[in-house]
Amino acid sequence: MSIPLLQKVLVGAYIVRKHLSGQKRYPLALMLEPLFRCNLACAGCGKIDYPDDILNQRLSLEECLGAVDECNAPVVSIAGGEPLLHKEMPEIVKGIIARRKFVYLCTNALLMEKKLDQYTPSHFFVWSVHLDGDEQMHDRSVCQPGVYDRAVAAIKLAKDRGFRVNINCTLFNDAKPDQVASFFDSVKAMGVDGITVSPGYAYERAPEQEHFLNRGKTKQLFRDILSMGDGGRKWAFSQSSLFLDFLAGNQTYHCTPWGNPARTVFGWQRPCYLLGEGYTKTFKELMEETDWDAYGTGNYEKCADCMVHSGYEATAVMDTVTRPLKALKVALKGVRTEGKMAPDISLDNQRPAQYVYSSHVEIKLSEIKGLKASAKAKEAEAVEA
Repeated sequence: MSIPLLQKVLVGAYIVRKHLSGQKRYPLALMLEPLFRCNLACAGCGKIDYPDDILNQRLSLEECLGAVDECNAPVVSIAGGEPLLHKEMPEIVKGIIARRKFVYLCTNALLMEKKLDQYTPSHFFVWSVHLDGDEQMHDRSVCQPGVYDRAVAAIKLAKDRGFRVNINCTLFNDAKPDQVASFFDSVKAMGVDGITVSPGYAYERAPEQEHFLNRGKTKQLFRDILSMGDGGRKWAFSQSSLFLDFLAGNQTYHCTPWGNPARTVFGWQRPCYLLGEGYTKTFKELMEETDWDAYGTGNYEKCADCMVHSGYEATAVMDTVTRPLKALKVALKGVRTEGKMAPDISLDNQRPAQYVYSSHVEIKLSEIKGLKASAKAKEAEAVEA
């Protein structure tokens, strides 16, 4: 695995402190979304179809750093939308690093070369570049030709400047194992520090629903891919060995949705980064007032096929801490890619999906309308005065 030693030590110490204190639920990584606006329109994205009034919203520097302090997770993943569209992003990153939090700045890399001079290499900072496979796979995924080449050029420049660079790869049901394995080989040749890989989540608002994987297909896909890379040992993944083992169907894990809480322009997203079914104003409200048992595979229809790292990496990390020898065995021997798979979670008692997208959008639009009306009224008063 390619997770730096400093990160392993500090995150491990954080988990041990929480474990010894008896705290049942605590975050590992804050998913910070300061904006939804993006300069791409990917087929599998459920984040970019909001009305313009919402796409124009931004979390301020103060709001972003306030969320980091409120949550106090050791890792912050800044996503979107495209974070580099945010004018205060360099200050946001600096503020998080000053707090000795590990920052993963997720980007499609279209603006990366232009913005690179605004950032400084640090042990606490990683560029996380979105690459969903080789040129054919990636440009198909992002629905625009030439994006792969621009991303690769930006990665090489960042590496030359001394930055740590990971790639964030989401796989869909049209992924071919040999093509993905070849892509991972090319990433290794680029000198990329790590790979974050995950099956795509079926966002209910994504334009192309037919490309998402179910759990059975996910497990077989990852078995086929990892079998071509010595059980995954051939490549440097920025994930725990037990999460990769889970993807290959060798672990029966339940989701840990509070492990990666999300703060967006709507507020603290309930229950997780992938599902927006209500929002709270504070992190404390999110943790204490969310009915966590109502979500997750086996509990809720929308979660049935999810095996995404933002839900299950935290589970794997907890398992690693409590059973380190088990994790070490997988890391040394590689992920098992043959034989019987672990039992999956039964879906017999899951509750049906509820579609609540419009409610929080309408609430936010009403707030924006109210703020605009208030601003106009103040302008009118100033003119009269």
